[in-house]
Amino acid sequence: MPLTTMIALVATMVATAFLSGIFGMAGGLVLIGVLFLVLPLPDAMALHAVTQMASNGWRGVLWIKHVSWRAVAAYLGGCLIAFIAWSLVRYVPDKAIALLALGLTPFLVRLVPANLKPDPQNFLHGGIFGAICMTLMLLTGVTGPILDTYFLGGGLERRQIIATKAICQVFGHGAKFIYFGGLVAGAASLDPLMAALAVAASIAGTTAAKPVLERLTDTQYRTWTTHIITVIAGFYVLQGLWLVVRG
Repeated sequence: MPLTTMIALVATMVATAFLSGIFGMAGGLVLIGVLFLVLPLPDAMALHAVTQMASNGWRGVLWIKHVSWRAVAAYLGGCLIAFIAWSLVRYVPDKAIALLALGLTPFLVRLVPANLKPDPQNFLHGGIFGAICMTLMLLTGVTGPILDTYFLGGGLERRQIIATKAICQVFGHGAKFIYFGGLVAGAASLDPLMAALAVAASIAGTTAAKPVLERLTDTQYRTWTTHIITVIAGFYVLQGLWLVVRG
């Protein structure tokens, strides 16, 4: 990988880890789109998995006392079922499909009736959303919009959401790394230096975000989360449509 590209990616990883450290999402959405531009899809998925495991893992450590372990257990049960199913299929989408799925998901989520909002503490809800999120993880590289719906639908406050979601994401991105790093045809090749820099960048950005999150109110957190997702999702829909038109 050229040095200039590596430097640009590291800077992007610091910035997106900072964004995710505040809102628990959005950073991964931005990063996967950038990686899709410069790397083959399996390589992009594998490197993204490394950065997100580091970012979410460190975020989980910083906020560990706020984790809702019941919600984690329910979510991971659904993830495991979906991962086993997709491991039998071993499907790899093209970039246009991945980008369209990535962009359309937040808008589809908003069509869910208010009386069907999930409860993170409910095991059935956790299993259903875990299976859906793992499917999206393997198709698009991220789960952000659906996972946000799972957590924002309940009564958890912002630090509980950030902490619990971080732990769930460590396992989700770990499964993605296994899937694209060895299970599918044309498995990813990962540059060890780039992987090490990705871990360092993710930890740096996540650490810098902690005091910012402390200053936000729950209302500000939820408002900014909605606006950021809308902008990013719209961009990915347009990018996916452009790839479709180009053939």
